[in-house]
Amino acid sequence: MSQVTTSAATPAATTSGATMRAVSQETGGGPAVLKVVETRRPAPGRGEILVRVHAAGLNPADWKTRSRGEFAVGTKPPFTLGWDVSGVVETVGDGVTVFRPGDEVYGMPRFPHPAGAHAEYVAAPARHFAVRPKGLSHVESGALPLAALTAWQALVDTADVRPGQRVLIHAAAGGVGHLAVQIAKARGAHVIGTASAAKHDLLRSLGADELVDHRTQDFAETVRDVDVVLDSLGGPNSARSLRTLRPGGTLISILPLDATFPTAEAEAAGVRAVFMLVEPDRQGLQEIAKLVEEGRLKVIADAVFPLTEAAEAHRLGETGRTTGKIVLSVTP
Repeated sequence: MSQVTTSAATPAATTSGATMRAVSQETGGGPAVLKVVETRRPAPGRGEILVRVHAAGLNPADWKTRSRGEFAVGTKPPFTLGWDVSGVVETVGDGVTVFRPGDEVYGMPRFPHPAGAHAEYVAAPARHFAVRPKGLSHVESGALPLAALTAWQALVDTADVRPGQRVLIHAAAGGVGHLAVQIAKARGAHVIGTASAAKHDLLRSLGADELVDHRTQDFAETVRDVDVVLDSLGGPNSARSLRTLRPGGTLISILPLDATFPTAEAEAAGVRAVFMLVEPDRQGLQEIAKLVEEGRLKVIADAVFPLTEAAEAHRLGETGRTTGKIVLSVTP
């Protein structure tokens, strides 16, 4: 293990003398830049809690940030990646009334700013967390926050999906997609998903009504009269998705906008096209936990790696061939 470092695992203060393991990087690049280091344990500030992390999910934002060596908000190395957290409250800062030591919580703190979740401890605002869903392991609840909040905020807060509406979800077996299928179904929608044929049985078991094999079928030619499209692919896919929407429909992209995003085309077609950035959301986490506890939302942890194998987890994630989520098991 390396010497104690002051890497920017989290913007919180640090406790004197106490250390922890964290996955850090000092430059951008491939998965090999990730190193497990021993660093100072953070301390909760006012309104914050210190969480002993049991499991932490991985998301595309992690390997994209690692590769470019800079957060979207401009933070440069050294830093620790990770936003998905499931763990136990260790201590609370001044003014915190919603949690106490020993509470089991999950959350997506600070996004898109650095949170440092790929570590043994995280300090962050208390209201970026909620009580984790009953009946789930830490690995399962650690897989939920960012992907589930993205799906919830897109389909519920942005599109206000209602019973009987038709919802098209691209990459329906992915981290966001497999949760979006279930959230849309819980809202009473008719759910259409794109995924390879090998994943169709799984998606049907999660509630998908129609499925399109993206390898052999052109969704833009076969899907029509859709009210909402959730697009996690971007590029030409966004413009082609407009052809599936009925007038007044909504296209929601969860990827940063670029020159290919069809804003003008959407306006001409009489539909809405927007980019949505997920935000920390205590109420959303509570609603997601309720769905889990009611048996209407299941999270799939496709692969679990120990903290020391974070680089391997990134390599797997970058293949784009996983179903559901990849998770780091931090505290056995």
